[in-house]
Amino acid sequence: MKKQLLLLSTIALSTFAMAQTAPSFGIKAGLSSSTMKGNAVSNLNNLIDYTNDAITSSGRTGFFAGANVSIPVSELFSVEPGVYYAQKGYTLNGELNLKGVEFLGANAKAQLQSHYIDMPVVLKANLGGLQVFAGPQVSYLAKADLRTTAGVLGFNVLNRKMDATDQLNRWDAGLTGGIGYQFSNGFNLTASYDHGLSKVDANKRFDSYNRSFKVGAGFRF
Repeated sequence: MKKQLLLLSTIALSTFAMAQTAPSFGIKAGLSSSTMKGNAVSNLNNLIDYTNDAITSSGRTGFFAGANVSIPVSELFSVEPGVYYAQKGYTLNGELNLKGVEFLGANAKAQLQSHYIDMPVVLKANLGGLQVFAGPQVSYLAKADLRTTAGVLGFNVLNRKMDATDQLNRWDAGLTGGIGYQFSNGFNLTASYDHGLSKVDANKRFDSYNRSFKVGAGFRF
């Protein structure tokens, strides 16, 4: 993973050296919808089908926020490194008690709540106000919790949180890309997709990967 960090740093430094005009700074925040994909999750979905939808899976809705630097390298293109805090995770919902997974009882939920520091470096095409961008991203897992809750007849009978940080891979390398629109007053809107390439499991035994959709608003100074 040190190689990925070195690569991102080299790209950023090289871009500063090639900059045609002065860089501009920006801030951005918004909502994210995250989940995990891969063989391990596919096996879980097979179990869900077997239980006749007694358990359903869904993503986690969270938020992200951070800052970036836009470095023009030509009239059309710029490179934009950034640093963002981002919430990611995965959710299981249960309706009935199931043998072997009793904690997923009536109205139960098990949610993996992950907190990442995302560090993308994207190449951006500036087409008037329209912008298209893509590039590599390295993410660091700051903390992860597994929270289980269950309720019966309106009463909360279970609310438990455990630290799951050591069970997950601290580093995640991936790709990110999307589109946006930059207004003349500095305000901008973006929509993007993050595609994780590193296994989430700390021991790398399961093929599960982070996936996220993000919609955000920002301001460029």
